[in-house]
Amino acid sequence: MKMRHLALGLLAAASIAGLAQTQSQTENKLSPKWEELTAADFITAIHQSQGVCMLPFGIIEKHGPHLPLGNDLINARYVAEHAAAEEYAVIFPAYYFGQIAEAKQEPGTVSYSMHMQLDLLQETTNEMARNGCKKIVIVNGHGGNDSFLPYFAQSQLQMSHDYVVYIYRWHENYPGRPALHSKVDMHAGESETAHTMVSRPDLVHQDRAAQESGADQARQHLPPDVYTGIWWYARFPNHYAGDGSAATLVLGEADMKANVSDLVSALRAIKADQTSLQLQNEFYEKAQHPLDTKQ
Repeated sequence: MKMRHLALGLLAAASIAGLAQTQSQTENKLSPKWEELTAADFITAIHQSQGVCMLPFGIIEKHGPHLPLGNDLINARYVAEHAAAEEYAVIFPAYYFGQIAEAKQEPGTVSYSMHMQLDLLQETTNEMARNGCKKIVIVNGHGGNDSFLPYFAQSQLQMSHDYVVYIYRWHENYPGRPALHSKVDMHAGESETAHTMVSRPDLVHQDRAAQESGADQARQHLPPDVYTGIWWYARFPNHYAGDGSAATLVLGEADMKANVSDLVSALRAIKADQTSLQLQNEFYEKAQHPLDTKQ
């Protein structure tokens, strides 16, 4: 009898352990992509990610004569997906509704009004938060969003939210980076071309990179402290700034590896962050009663 009870006990323990292992394997195999999850798996994914969700933000614009229109979106999603493989987070579907007015003269460019950009992004983050994403990491892959996105984050203070928006933008200034061979490298040039050689080599037409000039035309003559919206077109009318023919796979692999590693570190820091929402709530409360704020 004792042997039977012992055998049953061992069998039960083994079953529980197997169930736990199966559950763990299921969680580990969860796709990070929002659109690929079932409704039930989405709940598990939100818990597994600790409410951290990424919104890779690209654009649809010309990228020289040799790269795809969706280049920024392709690379932002590549980095986000590889980072999520190391530090799990849910990834929102393709998003490209940003600032690109300076390229409206080029075929294929999709440029939305500023009003639409802000409203759509606010509605999107609101919906993400309603679905459990309380820490939203906007992974910016487009230089034209560098002013727009910090402004959007700042605008979150206008009214209370139960979530925090984090803006992530990687810069290629890490130690040991392979040397560049071109003097100008701002758009569709050596770096961006190298990145896409890693993310989607089938979409890189490097043999076409020299068909147009990516040189700075310097057609405006104003003091450096003066800004106009036409500055980019004045300098780079072909919407190409650099030399994609100089790109190498060595540079692309080094940059993408460094970018993924940096984003992984950022995700871990954001998961550990308990201060931002607390301070945000404190601010919202005080903003309702400014005369009560101690001076």
